Amino acid sequence: MADEEKSNLDLDELENEQANQPAPAEDQDDDESPDADKPPTNAKELEAIYDIPVQISAVLGKSNMQVSQLLKLGRGAVVELDRKVGEAIDIYVNNRLVARGEVVVVEDRLGVTMTEIIKMDRS
Repeated sequence: MADEEKSNLDLDELENEQANQPAPAEDQDDDESPDADKPPTNAKELEAIYDIPVQISAVLGKSNMQVSQLLKLGRGAVVELDRKVGEAIDIYVNNRLVARGEVVVVEDRLGVTMTEIIKMDRS
């Protein structure tokens, strides 16, 4: 029983010593690092890029054909695509795949609802 009390005291002393020591360097904020290395964290920091135009494309599907077949197409021709009904469409921003989604009707226009955001590794 005395050994248990001694070991409990030793643990208490160890915890007190650790509590009184400063945090390791990696946990402390480094005031010397420039803000340029940090990504924007709120809308105010992103305002500078709000007016940059981007091209958005929603690709329903793709098809390959010869030029002769393309020239034979006329009004009412049907081009079979590589996607099935209900399958997600690809959404590109500046020719880069960023999301997948579904076609929706908004009043009398077609629209796209994003269902999945594609995260690309920047290496």
